[in-house]
Amino acid sequence: MAKVRIAVRDLMGGVRKEEMGENQAVLVFEEKYNRGDTIHIYVEESNAFYVIRIDDALEESLVYLTRSYMFYTIPFGEKRISYNPKAFTGDIHYLTIRRAEEHEIQNYRNLAKNIMDQPDNQGCFPHAFANVETRGEAVFAARNAIDGLIANTSHGKWPFGSWGINMQKDAEFTLAFGRCVDIDRIALYTRADFPHDNWWKQATISFSDGSSEVIQMEKSAAPHVFSIVRKNITWLKLENLIQSDDPSPFPALTQIAVYGTESSFSGRCGLR
Repeated sequence: MAKVRIAVRDLMGGVRKEEMGENQAVLVFEEKYNRGDTIHIYVEESNAFYVIRIDDALEESLVYLTRSYMFYTIPFGEKRISYNPKAFTGDIHYLTIRRAEEHEIQNYRNLAKNIMDQPDNQGCFPHAFANVETRGEAVFAARNAIDGLIANTSHGKWPFGSWGINMQKDAEFTLAFGRCVDIDRIALYTRADFPHDNWWKQATISFSDGSSEVIQMEKSAAPHVFSIVRKNITWLKLENLIQSDDPSPFPALTQIAVYGTESSFSGRCGLR
């Protein structure tokens, strides 16, 4: 048994409410959130898997925590429009944390999905980041590409968030797993708000083991699915993005799904 704790803290760090338990904690917070409030997660055992519900309007996230402490910034204003409009609102909130079950960890699943990813990552994986995000706006942040939402026929506020590249030719998107994983399939949901959008006809996926794959895509709202097998990798990068000759300057990535399992390698793989 290992202790876990979840707390809501105000701008000055004061505890508004918290709950602690053995392997599981449930926090019912019966007040409105204020600007500057944060949700704090504490775990006795790090480098372990946890299932966290950061808000009752969002799904649970199966995440790997490499640190014993992290905080989650409650979004307000422009930052909130990339989330379900029911999330973080009202005067009652249901938050939970528990140790993940072994069958959940070992399942073949989408290893990229993390609904509670944020730019200021603090040891919570998977985590997405990029060298550019259009105008720094939340609706074009890298985190949108791993939130599980695949609506790609429009752009802007929820549920049409995407990773936008601000017309930058050398745009790169990185997905970090935080530990070693084995994968065999990658699906890319490119944004398809035509004719507003352009699309990528070619890209390169590079991996932490030094290998890479050049992939071809077409103009489509359907997912681009690639059978790509890699073992013991800790991250992948989408780069060398070549867009089509369509007149729009706005290609974007709505979602990436990476299917596989935890690494079967008995030793350690370098976290490069």
